[in-house]
Amino acid sequence: MKNTSPWRYIPSLYFLEGLPYILINVVSGALYTKMGVPNDVFVFWTGFLYLPWTLKMFWSPWIDGKSTKRKWLLLCQFLAAAVFAWVALALGAKGFFAASLIGFAVGAFISATCDIATDGYYMLALSPEAQGYFVGIRTIFYRLAMIFGGGTLLMFIGFLEKKTALVQAWQIGFFFVAILFALGAMYHCRILPKPEQDKPAVSAQGKTAFTQSFKSYFTQKNILYILLFILCYRVGDALLEKIITPFLIGPAESGALAVSTAQLGFIKGTLGLGAIIAGNLLGGWLLGKYGFKKCIWPFAIVLILPNFFYAYMAWAKPSIYFISALITLEHLGNGLAMMAFSIFIMYVSQGPYKTSHYAISTGIMALGMMLPSMLSGKIQMALGYEHFFMLSAFISLITLCIVPLTFKIKSIEETEKTFRQHKINLGDAD
Repeated sequence: MKNTSPWRYIPSLYFLEGLPYILINVVSGALYTKMGVPNDVFVFWTGFLYLPWTLKMFWSPWIDGKSTKRKWLLLCQFLAAAVFAWVALALGAKGFFAASLIGFAVGAFISATCDIATDGYYMLALSPEAQGYFVGIRTIFYRLAMIFGGGTLLMFIGFLEKKTALVQAWQIGFFFVAILFALGAMYHCRILPKPEQDKPAVSAQGKTAFTQSFKSYFTQKNILYILLFILCYRVGDALLEKIITPFLIGPAESGALAVSTAQLGFIKGTLGLGAIIAGNLLGGWLLGKYGFKKCIWPFAIVLILPNFFYAYMAWAKPSIYFISALITLEHLGNGLAMMAFSIFIMYVSQGPYKTSHYAISTGIMALGMMLPSMLSGKIQMALGYEHFFMLSAFISLITLCIVPLTFKIKSIEETEKTFRQHKINLGDAD
C-alpha cells in the first residue's frame, strides 16, 4: 500500500477525527437539553470535557516516543466505537447523566489522543507538497464531520423522535455512530500505508522526546504572541459554543427559540454544510492568493459577528427563515476564520517535533475554549439569553485586539515563504 493515493484515506481519517469533538462538546448539549438537564448543570460538567484536548500536549511527546502513529490512530478509532456504544446504552439507565458523562469523558481522552496520532501521521505519510495540497481537503472533511454530527445526525434523531420514544431515538443515533467508527477503523486497517518515517521519536542528545519537544516549543521566537493569539482568537466562539444549542431548541418560556431537533439538524446539516465548505474554499483561495497577514483582519471580523447575530435573535425572536439565514452566515464566516487559524498553527508547528508542537498548540487552543465555555452556562442562567449574548458580543472584541500580534511573529512569514518556494498554494489546497 506504499503508493496508495492520499485521496483514499485523508478524507476518512479527518472525518473520523472531527466527529467525536462535535458529539462530545456540542451534540451532548442537545441531548441533555432534550432530557431536561438544566443549562448551568450540563454546561459546567461538559465544560470539563475540553480537558483532554487541553492536556494532550503533556502526553503527545509520549505518543511521539511510543509505537507508530498508524497503530495509535487505529486503536483510538476502535475504542471510539466502544465508547459511543456505551453512551447509547447509558441513556437507558436511571442515572443516565452520570453514566453518559463518563462515556463522553473517556471518549474525549481517546479523541484527543487520536488527534495527536492522525495529525502526526499526516505529516509523516505525505510529502511537503502533498501536505500543502491536502491541508484544505483535511480541513473540509474535519468540518464536514462536525456538520454531520451537529446537523445530519441531529436531523436523523429528530425524525426518530417523532416515530419512537425520546430515549430510544437518541440511543439509535449513538449506536449508528459506534458502527460508523467500527467500519472506519476496519477500512483504515486495510488501506493506510506504513511510512518509513513512522517510528518512535528519539532525541539525538539522549534526552526524552517529551523534554525536547516542550523546550523547543516554548523557547521559539515570539512565543508570547503565539500563546496570546491561540488562547484569545476564539474567545467569543468559546462563549457561544455550548449555549447555542439549548438557545435554539430550548422551550420558548425560557427565552429560547423552540426550534425542533429536526429543524436544527436541517439548518446545520444542509445550509450549514454548504456554507462551511464555501468558507473553507474561499478561505483557502484567499490565503493562497494574498497570504496570512493580509487575510487575518477580515477573517477575525467574520469570526466575531455571530455573537452579534445571537444577541439580535435573543431580542427579536425572528422567524425560522431568518434564523436559518443568520446561522448559515455564521457557518460561512466560521469556515473562513478557522481556515486561517489552522494555517497559523501549522506555520508555528515546524521542526523535528512538529507533531508534538501541533498538539501543544491545539491543546492550548482547547484551554482557551474550555474556561469560557464552563462559565457560560452559569452566566446565561444568571443573565438570561438576551443579556448573555450582548455580553458575549462585547467580550468577543478581544479577538480584534490580539490580531496585531500576528504581524510580529517572524515564523509565519518565514514558513509561508518556504511554502511558496515549494509551490504549495493554499488556494489550490481547497
